[in-house]
Amino acid sequence: MRLTAWVRGRVQGVGFRWWTRSRALELGLAGWARNTADGRVEVVAQGPRRACADLLGLLRGGDTPGRVDGVVERWSEPKGSPEGFVER
Repeated sequence: MRLTAWVRGRVQGVGFRWWTRSRALELGLAGWARNTADGRVEVVAQGPRRACADLLGLLRGGDTPGRVDGVVERWSEPKGSPEGFVER
């Protein structure tokens, strides 16, 4: 599956992308996390649905760097074959 999540709150400049990358790699997911111009972080992760759902739970879990005020998600079919998980 492919999970795209937009995380809003105080999530830029606090190590949020690094933290997300670490959690995604622990779950065996591929993809990226990047800052957006409006202050959110966009997370795109591909892998087993359960692992993507676990990452989504972590993003919403409250134990992240900074402060998460909300997460909007979109599920879709995988695209391409990304390798690893990177901060963009």
